[in-house]
Amino acid sequence: MQISAKSRLQYRIQTAVFVVLFLSAIGLIAWLSTQYSVRSDWTAGKRNSISDDTIKLLATLDAPIHIRSYQPEDAGLKQRVHDVLTRYQRYKKDFEFRIVNPDLEPDLAKADGIREYGQTVIKYREQQQIIDALDEASVSNALLRLSRTSSPVLAFVSGHGERDINDQGNTGYALLQQQLTEKGFGFTQINLLSDVISENVRVLVIAGASHDYVPGEVDKLLSYLQQGGQLLWLVDPDSGHSLDKLFDQLGLQIIPGVVVDTNQQLRATLRTPHPAVLPVLAYGEHTITAELRYHTLFSLAAAFKTRTTTSNWQATPFLLTLPESSWAETGSFFQDVTLDQKTGDTPGPLSIGYVLEKTVDNNHRQRAVVIGDSDFLSNANLGAGANLLLIQNIFNWLAEDDQLMNITSKTAPDLDLRLTQVELVIIGFGFLVVLPLILAGSGLAIWLKRRKN
Repeated sequence: MQISAKSRLQYRIQTAVFVVLFLSAIGLIAWLSTQYSVRSDWTAGKRNSISDDTIKLLATLDAPIHIRSYQPEDAGLKQRVHDVLTRYQRYKKDFEFRIVNPDLEPDLAKADGIREYGQTVIKYREQQQIIDALDEASVSNALLRLSRTSSPVLAFVSGHGERDINDQGNTGYALLQQQLTEKGFGFTQINLLSDVISENVRVLVIAGASHDYVPGEVDKLLSYLQQGGQLLWLVDPDSGHSLDKLFDQLGLQIIPGVVVDTNQQLRATLRTPHPAVLPVLAYGEHTITAELRYHTLFSLAAAFKTRTTTSNWQATPFLLTLPESSWAETGSFFQDVTLDQKTGDTPGPLSIGYVLEKTVDNNHRQRAVVIGDSDFLSNANLGAGANLLLIQNIFNWLAEDDQLMNITSKTAPDLDLRLTQVELVIIGFGFLVVLPLILAGSGLAIWLKRRKN
């Protein structure tokens, strides 16, 4: 092909047009990148994103959120704070934050009540919270507390051997109090002999009473229920006999014995030491358990059934045992257990938990929950399976904060590599002996082959 002056001109024009279009495209892409952002989190456990539960919480907050985080002059630290808070901004447009150096603005820090570096003040409506750590758990818990119009008070009955919310031992409830305080709940203890159940009590809790109630105390409990109070009752096996009238009013009956589960495969997987340590994998259809995806763990639990007598309460079983391997054992459960209905054992499936509702004045729904174990909330067992999530959901439901159900902190997967001594020896032997021998053998084979050629 002969190149003429005309074809050369056309080529130059085409080249110029291409360069102009190419640079325009780059400029357009650069401009679009400042106007729009596309973000994808490929880390294990989505560690650089907020959880779905936090997103649900943000959707319930209908007012602007203002945050000031007081940090020292450290570029790396400020970037990490910025990264955490921008995750919230993506899901709530009126989420505003500012990183402040308290040394440069001491008056503002004093007005916000800041006492040290690293503290953050979160303001929502007319309320504010100060947090010491800046991560999703701390920020979301603070927003959860601020979202409550009032702090629901949980009143724990005392004086009959019930669990103590201030006890830090294995059987106490101090850890439960700490966890729920972070969620915005208030706590108190009452003695029915001397105290009156005040009107500000949102939920009354009877947690594993081991001694009998006197008739006057029972009357107070019955009156509380009759007036529309919300109740959480944790009943251990062979207890609660002095509260038969309370069972009558709720329309429930305790099944004699301790619930056991002999599913060997399940016990081996969960490493439960005894059949009386009971994993629950099946849940009834209810708001409380709608989002539970893990097992809950109970020990020395009792089961219930509904009475044939009529009751105004609508009872729904929601903590269910496995049908083929569980039963209520009335004999000794310290040795090998076998189902023997002739001695009074009750075969599964059984329900160790009931949710109850009834309509009271003005179509208001009164709520109660009865569970056959008080130990699953103890300091030693609260972290097992989904126990903490279950009780958070129960109290949110009883406090009628249904929109806050299932909001929990996201946890990252285990990033630690934990090896046994045998595995360490195998890896060490492989790197120090086997791998060098393979490399030396390969080198020797290549040398011999070349020498032959």
